[in-house]
Amino acid sequence: MTVTSGGPAPGRARRLHGWGGGLAHRFYSVAVFVLLASLDNVAIGLVPPLYGPISDAFDVPGRLLGLVTAVSFLVSAVAAVGWAYVGDRTNRKPLLMVGTLLWAAGTGGSALAGGYLTFLAAQMVGAIGLGAVGSVGFSVVTDLISPTRRGLVMSFWGLSQGVGTLAGTLVGGLLGATDWRRPFWVLTVVGLVATVAYLFTYDIRRGQSEPELARALDSGADYDYRISRADLPRILARRTNLWLILQGLTAQAAFGSLVWLPVLFAERAEAQGYSQSTAVVVGSVFATLFQLGGVLSIVGGLIGDALQRRTPRGRALVAAVGILAAVPFYLVLFFVPVTIDVPDGAGGGAVIGAVLSSVFTEPSVGLSLLTAVVALALTSANSPNWFALIADVNPPEHRGTVYSLGNLVNGVGRAAGNGLVGVAFQGLRAAFPPPLNFAVGLAAFQLFFIPTGIMYWLASRTSPADIDNVHDLLHSRADRL
Repeated sequence: MTVTSGGPAPGRARRLHGWGGGLAHRFYSVAVFVLLASLDNVAIGLVPPLYGPISDAFDVPGRLLGLVTAVSFLVSAVAAVGWAYVGDRTNRKPLLMVGTLLWAAGTGGSALAGGYLTFLAAQMVGAIGLGAVGSVGFSVVTDLISPTRRGLVMSFWGLSQGVGTLAGTLVGGLLGATDWRRPFWVLTVVGLVATVAYLFTYDIRRGQSEPELARALDSGADYDYRISRADLPRILARRTNLWLILQGLTAQAAFGSLVWLPVLFAERAEAQGYSQSTAVVVGSVFATLFQLGGVLSIVGGLIGDALQRRTPRGRALVAAVGILAAVPFYLVLFFVPVTIDVPDGAGGGAVIGAVLSSVFTEPSVGLSLLTAVVALALTSANSPNWFALIADVNPPEHRGTVYSLGNLVNGVGRAAGNGLVGVAFQGLRAAFPPPLNFAVGLAAFQLFFIPTGIMYWLASRTSPADIDNVHDLLHSRADRL
């Protein structure tokens, strides 16, 4: 199979790019992109810990707040396809700034909402903006990364998103325990500051990380190839792309269900007699603590880089093994009984301190934490290797669009997982009283990881040929620049 693409953008002269571009400027630019990826996911993680207070304020069932999160995932994913396609054809920096302003506006509108429908509309505006930062930002970051270090650097990109989601869970639970609107105001201000920070970032050249193009770009040439509509069938015909995109449907069904993790632990706290405000904080802190294993995605990225240097199947094999090996640990996590001993009605700091000390004083908490860390560490091998594989098997002008197509399927899977698991909780309630219904429902949804692992194994079989095709394509283009 021969990889082809749209031709050079018409009328574009070869030129030297932008001001600055030194080491400090590039470091600042990467820091801004990684920070914004994190903040966007703070916005995603902000709502689930506050399902109870927001549903009480708007007098609606909690499942309708779960619907808001599910629809937000889907809207963001659909919007990302449009953002990415435009980003693969034009200047990416203005798009990122507009996207950040949109999600900041949606977050501020959520704080002002006086009813459920207004809150839903504000969240949809924010979701449209979120679609830009993930898809366009991914395209930019891959142009700064050497192919041999993609797994490591993309682990930081993915980790920033995971940390952002955890931070959103924690911030939502702590700042919103007594006033659910407060965390939305805080994030709106931070989003506006981040938009200003974008103004000073380095204009990263498309394709500048590719060794095949280095000599031509150093001599002042531009990589002027841009995506066109004719490229879309070729993108989908690349077999590795097919597996990388489809795996998100089942993977994110499992990951999407995990946004209910704070609710599981909050329900456990209420079942032990704690008030709702204290239970919300407990649920947020436990969920944040138990997901710290995601930090080990760096290890998954390093292993992927190392194995990829030995075999072009390396990254996909690391992801396949990690995903499949994690399933038993997730099944254990949800059923280990956890004894919660915190001061009811105390402030967030006191509750956090009590939860942290329980890791060492309560064996059930320590065992749960260990199980969670192992499970998250194994599944976190998925993220950096998925990012890196998209860059490996696609030319620079296709990467944002392929990422967004994968993200679209991810959004469908995550929305399905997030929404359907809520329905499953209600259906299981007759046979399993709370909080056991939450544990059974979450455990069942982790079985979606099994087909995910199989699809990564299939990607390991097709990726060598697709990687070779991209190398050949870039070599031939470098001769024409």
